[in-house]
Amino acid sequence: MRDVALMAMFIPMAFMALRHTWAGVLLWTWFSLMNPHRLTWGFAFDFQFAAIAAAATLLSMVWNKDKLHVPRDGATVALILFMFWLCITTFFAIYPALSVPFLDRALKVLLMTLIAMCAIRERKHIELFVWVNVLSIGFYGLRGGIFSALTGFQYRVWGPLSTFIESNNALGLALVMIIPLGYYLWQTSTRPWVRRALLVVLLLCALAALSTKSRGAFVAIICMTGMLWWRAPSKLLSGIVLAVAGGLMLNVMSKEWTERMRTIETYKEDVSAMSRINAWETAVNVANDRPTGAGFLIATRDIFERYAPNPEWVFTAHSIYFQALGEHGWIGLILFLAMGFFTLRSTWQIRRLAGTRPECQWARELALMIQVSMLGFAVGGAFLSLAYFDLPYNLMIMAIATKYWLKEDRWKVEPVGPFGATSAYQRREEMRQRKSIAAKGGLMAPIKR
Repeated sequence: MRDVALMAMFIPMAFMALRHTWAGVLLWTWFSLMNPHRLTWGFAFDFQFAAIAAAATLLSMVWNKDKLHVPRDGATVALILFMFWLCITTFFAIYPALSVPFLDRALKVLLMTLIAMCAIRERKHIELFVWVNVLSIGFYGLRGGIFSALTGFQYRVWGPLSTFIESNNALGLALVMIIPLGYYLWQTSTRPWVRRALLVVLLLCALAALSTKSRGAFVAIICMTGMLWWRAPSKLLSGIVLAVAGGLMLNVMSKEWTERMRTIETYKEDVSAMSRINAWETAVNVANDRPTGAGFLIATRDIFERYAPNPEWVFTAHSIYFQALGEHGWIGLILFLAMGFFTLRSTWQIRRLAGTRPECQWARELALMIQVSMLGFAVGGAFLSLAYFDLPYNLMIMAIATKYWLKEDRWKVEPVGPFGATSAYQRREEMRQRKSIAAKGGLMAPIKR
């Protein structure tokens, strides 16, 4: 039944993707992030939904009437150079034939990122893209949070099989990263029931992220919470709210969870942590010896016997930084970091371009949440091999699209987003006006959108 229902939803969406490139990007994002077919049990489980969505998106670029423009941005240049460099490092890899499937998977993500940067231009495209990202990962937060609460937070939460977020650590990081984006949607949503539903989902996502028992996700949550507090307009009130909410969540966690988090302080006594450090040193040694790195397949016995301090511990890098370094050398790492740098620079440019115009405050709020989410990936990703995971590249898409929305003065013709979305700033101003009218004896009529 699930298979039939999923196929019934996919077919009309695929036809819409043929008509509009931005719709194809949304469809691809849904299947590449959430992987809903992995929740089925029949023919749909191994059906190539994402590949068909990508093909429909590529075909739409040929015959649709949407205007596509390649953004002239440093992030675009770094992305294209990174794609070419991956091809070069695969050609010169220690195991080139075995590296090709990994190259294919990475290039799919990077190519669709480039297409999305060209196709997503309007505010409705940007905000629908944010919604797809939040709901795709938030589904597992909703399910995982409920499961954890019903079982007394005794078990780990895992992601869907055969996906980037299959492991508990990867799912924990993904949940942490979408919480700021969900908070942005809560700020801009105007329907009360949507805002209440988002609060429930965000709370359950936080509980699910903690229930993954991922130490990297826990450290990322702490860093992101600190950044949110620092940027909050009322530090005293926000500090109290964050402290109370954090204390309540930590209080319900199991004794096993507490003991696992305490191993962060004694990492030298933890075999898992020391094996990661061994893999990091191996990546540095490989990059120093081979300008193009070892290729996608680095965690092998013979490579570790040659480059590792302890050749008996053969593990993947478990770090986005050392993963890029070991697989693609110093140039690969520089290009990888350059994409993050230019994305972060775009968020600062957004805040400058938006200024104080009420119609542009949603862009400032989104830019801030992108920064918080990037901080979560930068911290949590230091302990995970997720250099080609879609979500951080989707943050880059959001930042670039929003920046060009402002540069092209689209706020003059698109003052309101989809579903009547506004901004936290505009909502506060509207409520202030309504209270002023009520104080003078007027009626508090609903705001028309």
